[in-house]
Amino acid sequence: MSVSKDIAVVTGGSRGIGAATVELLASLGWDVCVNFREREVEAAELVARCTALGRRALAVQADVSVEAEVIDLFARVDRDLGVITTLVNNAGIVAPKSRVDEMTADRVRWMFEVNVVGAFICAREAIRRMSTRHGGAGGAIVNVSSIATRIGSPGQYVDYAASKAALDTMTLGLAKELASEGIRVNAVRPGLVDTEIHATGGQPDRIERLKDTIPMGRAGQPTEIAEAVAWLCSDRASYVTGALLDIGGGR
Repeated sequence: MSVSKDIAVVTGGSRGIGAATVELLASLGWDVCVNFREREVEAAELVARCTALGRRALAVQADVSVEAEVIDLFARVDRDLGVITTLVNNAGIVAPKSRVDEMTADRVRWMFEVNVVGAFICAREAIRRMSTRHGGAGGAIVNVSSIATRIGSPGQYVDYAASKAALDTMTLGLAKELASEGIRVNAVRPGLVDTEIHATGGQPDRIERLKDTIPMGRAGQPTEIAEAVAWLCSDRASYVTGALLDIGGGR
C-alpha cells in the first residue's frame, strides 16, 4: 500500500454521493478519510474497498455540527494519514416535507447547524492545514450544495434550500478569500439524485413523482456527481475557483 501526496476528507462519506466520491478518489490515487455519523458498518465496508485499491483509508465517526468532534476528526487524520490536501463538505440533512408556517425553530436550527455551521467548521480546520498563510501547500475544497438553491423547494423544505444557498455564498466568498493562499473552493449543485436522502426526508417516491420535471427524464446517479467532485478536487481544475456547477439533468 503506497502513501499518496493527496489526502481527502469526505464528510458524510458512508453513503450516497459521499461514498461514491470516496471510492472514486481512492481509485484516482487519493488516500481517504470517510467521515460518518451513524453508519459504521457501511463506512467500514467502504474503507475495505479503498484499501483493496491500494490506498490508505480510515473511517472516523463525527457529527460535523459538533465543533469538538470536528476537531478530533481532523486530528485523527493528521495522525493516521497526514496533512490533508482535499476537503469535500458533503455531510447534509433534509427534514420531512413541510411548509414554513409549520416549521419549528428547532428544525430550522438543526438544518443550519449541520448543513452550514458544520461546513464552516470543517473548512476552518482544512484551511488551517492547507493554506500557505499557515505554512501549508494548498489544496481544494468542494462543497456539495443543491439546485434547490435556485428552485427554493416551496411546500417541501425551504429551510433545506436556504441552508444550501448559504453554502453557495460561503463558496463564493471563501474562494476569493483563499485564492492567493493556494486553496481553490468550488461547489457542485446536484438535482434529483437516486440516494436514500429522499426516504430520510419522508418521500421515498420523490424521484418517481418528479422525474417528468427533469428534461433528461431521469434522476442522476451518485457516481455522476462524484465525477464532477473529483474533477474539481484535481489539478485538472487548477484554474477553477468560485464555481457553482449545476448537475441536474437540465432541471
